[in-house]
Amino acid sequence: MTEIEVIGVGREGILTILYAAGPLMMVALVVGLSVSLFQALTQIQEMTLAFVPKIVAIFGASIIMAPFMLSKVDDLAKDMFDRIVAIGGS
Repeated sequence: MTEIEVIGVGREGILTILYAAGPLMMVALVVGLSVSLFQALTQIQEMTLAFVPKIVAIFGASIIMAPFMLSKVDDLAKDMFDRIVAIGGS
């Protein structure tokens, strides 16, 4: 493998991580900001109020987004296995 191919593999891996984890991180960001805004407006400073909605939202989003995330990771794994086979065959 050349240096350009190695950089390409690293790039694909990083993009796969972003595609797989990005939706869950966005859900956590939106829920966290909403809860923080709610706490600031109502002056409720309960510590557990910040964590419980985030956990529930991330759990629900992970169930909904699991097929998409799994397909992205599966595509990367298939591509890497194909590259390994191609290297071994030459």
